Amino acid sequence: MFSIYILTYNEEIDIAACIESALMSDDIAIVDSCSTDRTIEIARRYPVRIVEHPFESHGRQRTWMLKYVPVKYEWVYILEADERMTPALFQECLQAIQSKHYIGYYVAERVIFMNRWIRYSTQYPRYQMRLFRKDKVWFTDYGHTEREVCDGPTGFLRESYPHYTCSKGLSRWIEKHNRYSTDEAIETLRQLEKGEKISWRDLLFGESEVARRRALKDLSLRLPCRPLLRFFYMYFLLGGFLDGQAGFAWCTLQAFYEYLILLKIWEMKYNPVPTLDPTTLTVKSKTDSTSISG
Repeated sequence: MFSIYILTYNEEIDIAACIESALMSDDIAIVDSCSTDRTIEIARRYPVRIVEHPFESHGRQRTWMLKYVPVKYEWVYILEADERMTPALFQECLQAIQSKHYIGYYVAERVIFMNRWIRYSTQYPRYQMRLFRKDKVWFTDYGHTEREVCDGPTGFLRESYPHYTCSKGLSRWIEKHNRYSTDEAIETLRQLEKGEKISWRDLLFGESEVARRRALKDLSLRLPCRPLLRFFYMYFLLGGFLDGQAGFAWCTLQAFYEYLILLKIWEMKYNPVPTLDPTTLTVKSKTDSTSISG
């Protein structure tokens, strides 16, 4: 058996269905980022443990969870509230943890949008680290999301999990990706300022989908006309048009997200944002400074 962590923040719409999908495990821990809606109230109806911890970032939240929230089993699975465990995936996980060779497994997500599986424009199968030995994996931050660090060999499962990415409505999706775009802009500027190299070897000959996708992500940060290129890549090259109306909407939203990132980058580089220097009591911006001391 393995334990299941569920990460939550204001998930009153999704939390019941998520927990019910996970009840095949007898050890479920809810790690909540101090929700202000009915998430905790609903979760208390189920046989789960609930821990609250203020959210700092995706990577830090996961690492804190693994370090300070004890569970019953050596192997753990991470669910987010808008994801579901399926019976077929659960059974494959039970089989996978019997292996002595791997310390973790990547699982492919099936993005569900407008009541349809968005198969083509999401680069399916798109893998995420979900099942692993608790003492062998931790997470770091990368842009708005996280990247896993694995102390040992990893494998891939055949079964996938549904991800209801817009289950709380388009307004919530736009609000969330407005926040994400700020983190992505910061990551882009960091990479450019440090002169980090693109791994062309991983991009062209990567050993796994994860390595190739990450190299493509690093390349995309440096390309001009990113919103248009992303739409063209997803809708035409990946075959997003085969996903119908939902596919067109999804590709448009992703292009909009890329445009938000570009706007945030411009804002951070050129829009003067006053900051207070406590040693000189001077208000500074990127273009000038004005003393406020007498």
